[in-house]
This record gives sequence, C-alpha cells and structure tokens, in this order.
Amino acid sequence: MNKLSMTRRAFVSSASAVGLVGVSGLALPYYSRASQRPAFTHGVQSGDVDATSGMVWTRTDRPSRVMFEVSSTENFANATRLAPLDTSPASDYTVKRLLTDLASDQDIFYRMTAADLADVNAVSEPITGRFRTAPASRRDIRFAWSGDTAGQGWGIDETGMKTYATIGKHTPDFFLHSGDTIYADGAMKDEVDLPGGGKWKNAVLIDGKRKVAETLDEYRDQWKYNMMDRNVLGLSAICPTFYQWDDHEVLNNWSDSKDLSADNRYTEKSIHVLAARAARAFHEMTTIRYEPSEPGRVYRKIAYGPLLDVFFLDMRSYRGPNGPDMQDEMTPQSRMLGEQQTKWLKRELANSKATWKIIAADMPLGLVVWDDGAKKAGAEAVSNGDNDAPKGRELEIADLLRYIKNAGIGNTVWLTADVHYTAAHYYNPDKAQFQDFNPFWEFVSGPIHAGTFGPNDFDMTFGPELKFIKAPTAEQGQNLPPSAGLQFFGLVDINGASEQMTVRLMDRDDNELYKVTLDPVRSA
Repeated sequence: MNKLSMTRRAFVSSASAVGLVGVSGLALPYYSRASQRPAFTHGVQSGDVDATSGMVWTRTDRPSRVMFEVSSTENFANATRLAPLDTSPASDYTVKRLLTDLASDQDIFYRMTAADLADVNAVSEPITGRFRTAPASRRDIRFAWSGDTAGQGWGIDETGMKTYATIGKHTPDFFLHSGDTIYADGAMKDEVDLPGGGKWKNAVLIDGKRKVAETLDEYRDQWKYNMMDRNVLGLSAICPTFYQWDDHEVLNNWSDSKDLSADNRYTEKSIHVLAARAARAFHEMTTIRYEPSEPGRVYRKIAYGPLLDVFFLDMRSYRGPNGPDMQDEMTPQSRMLGEQQTKWLKRELANSKATWKIIAADMPLGLVVWDDGAKKAGAEAVSNGDNDAPKGRELEIADLLRYIKNAGIGNTVWLTADVHYTAAHYYNPDKAQFQDFNPFWEFVSGPIHAGTFGPNDFDMTFGPELKFIKAPTAEQGQNLPPSAGLQFFGLVDINGASEQMTVRLMDRDDNELYKVTLDPVRSA
C-alpha cells in the first residue's frame, strides 16, 4: 500500500472541521471564481465497499455535471478521471456511482467538482472523501455499528451528534448503520423541556423536520437534516457507511396492518404509498448498491476479505402484518424475512468462505418488542413473548438456526440496534424451548443519537442469556436525551493473525462498557 502523508486520523480532523463544502482540506487546484457557482450541499458519502469497488455519493444545489477523479494518493497525482454524471431535480440533485477496478487493501481518495448545466464555465469548489478497500489477504479489520439517528425529537443541538465523532476517532474500516437511519415520523420542536429542569435546544432545524414526512420531498428532507450535522459529515468523509433500514425510515412499526385512519398527523393514509416514497428517498440519499434483479432491494452481502462476510437483512419489507404472531405454521403472513430472502441467506451463508459471518439484523431475536407498547400487545419484532416453542415469526428464525447447524456453518454473530440501549446476549440451546441450533452471540447497540429506552423483556424460545446491559434505570425513566450520555455504539476488531473477534460496547464519551473476545471455531 502507498505510504500516505496524511493519516486517516488527520483526515478525520480535517474533514470534521470544514463543514458542508470542501470537507477534505487537501491541496486543491485553481477553479473558476464565478460568483454563482454550483455548490455541494451535504458533503460526501461512501459505502458498500469490497476489495475492488465502492459506492460514492454527493448532492449539488442545482442541475450540474459532476466530474469524478479517483486516486490512491491524497494529492491526486496520476488520478483517474471518470465520465461525468448529471444531477437533476428528479433525484433531488443527488448523484452516486460505483467506483470499480480498485486495488484491494488500498486507501482510495475521490474528488468531485460540479459544473452548472446552464453555464458550464461556472464550476464549483471540489469536494473530497476517502475510503479503504477490503483486503484480499488476512489483515486486522475494525468496524463500528449502531442505529437510531435523530429520534424522539432530539435533533442537532450545540454539541451535535457526538457519537458519530467518537466513532470517527477509532478510524474504522466501515460503519454499519443498523436501521432507523432517520425518524420520518419524529417531528421536532425548537426546544424540549428536560426532566428536572433545563431545555434541549435544537440549534439546527428545518421545516422538513417540523412535521411527519409524507411527500417524497419531506422524506428527502429527513436525510438532509442528518447531513447538516458536522459530526455526521466528518465520519462520512473518511469512513464508508453500510446502510440497512427498519421502521422509522417510513413510520413507527409499519407493516401491511398499519392503520393511519385515526392518526391526524397524516393526510396520506396509505402505508404503501408512504413506504414507496420512503424507499425511494432511502436509495437516493445513501450509498446502498443497486440490485438489478430487484431494484430497491436492501438485503445483500458485502464480502470484506477472507476473514469477514457481512449479511444485511431486511426484516421490514417482506414481513406479514403485525399481529399476535401465534401461528402454528410458516406462511407468508407469519414470516418476517420472506421466503426469497431466507433462501438467499441460507445459500450465501453456506457458500461463505470467510472466517466470520456477521448477520446484520435490524431487530433483535430474543427481545420482546410490542407493536402496541402501551397495551403490551402484538409482535413488532421476532419474539411473541410467550416463552414457548416457536410460533409465528419465530418459526422462520428456528428454521434458519436449524439450517445453520445442520449445514455446519460456523462463526455466525448477530449485530443489531432498534431497542435504544446496549447489551450482549448469548443464545444457549440448553436454556431454550427450541434447542436445535448451535450457540451464538447477539450484540445490541444504539441509539447513536436518539432517546434512550429499555430494557426489554426476554422471550426464552431461543434461550438468550444476558451477559451485559446498559440501559436507563427506573429512576432515570425513559426517552433520555443524548445529553444524558446513554448513547451507544459497538466496535468489532478481527485479528488478522489469530482470527479472533473482539467486540466492545462503547458509549458516546468513548468509555468501554463491555468487552469479549471470541475464538473462531475451526472446521474439522
């Protein structure tokens, strides 16, 4: 790998300090001084990076022709220039592309400039980002994960979304966002009264966050709001984000059974119309790859070298309607992943040659998440709360766990968020009602910047054992603001020599709360 004069940590500091435009701080050539030049409005992103490719993204303030340069050095010596792409109102002036034919295990710098389509002599200042491609051989890997951004009315205060900056200090190879990437149903106010006195002030607020999202533009605004935070921008400039989604990208606990007829916040009452608009905004505003066989698909695998494959689940798009979840047989109504996604996951897990298989789930397996929290009724996640043999959605997970065991698939670890606290769970068949599976770990982290809740009750169908938890106490109550400090993320380190995986649960002030090292199970 080339010797770089700018370290990744230095790039973090540079990127975080500059703001929305020109986030790199790198040496730049001369550009037009025209007073009405295009501008990049919401920084840069990279994502879905593997050994030879990676997605990049940006947004302009007008119809523009965006020029791309790619280099392995920060001074862009001998950079490769790619064919330009145009932005337009149809995609809200966003543009993303897949960079291909990259060298493995290489720092990649990318630079964009924009020319006004109405006046090609009006050229923007450049904007720059970086990422590192996955290795083709064994080396140390570090990545972070969390979920739940800008929820419950807690927006960008004077501190900003601090946990993003804390993650950036660890210079991870990538950040896995486990869902609830926005809160499209979470209207914000300028100020919120805090328990015990004082106020939370949303120092940055736009009209699109003052109401629930219904139109396509309003869903887009939810994403643009997050990208107004300097900490989010700083991490995105130097670290790929691997996205998945859950419910709040559309609205709380959505499924085909969602009834909005009595919800006066919504003039659009069709959950299908809202989900379609939300999905379009999700794909426009993120670096998720495009899948030609199913445009709009979220589930996918990212191969990150010989030590790691990451399997991203979509536990939202293919589920049956939320309800009691007590069916005795597996039907489309009782499924969560859906038949096609389940077949894909089994096939890809069986074909994986990586030492570790991370299953990135947008909801936990053994925690009870109610569809109606006030009445403790209906299943929103996998577990139905009866502590008995598998029923409803549990049947699908039981079938998957049985398959993993029978196929001899080792070293699976589940990562998730959703419940707004952090925990480590060990699933032990000896403690379970359903026992036909091999033991495995599930780690929960989040929120990254939202209200803190919990803890949730266990369902013992799959025998979860609580190894660690950090959640609000009864005295602290629920929906604690980010300023209370209970904002969480996880760090995963895979040692290139020993192949051991170390998982750490962290808080936003970078305190290590829990640590465990897992030894890989070797094939016989």
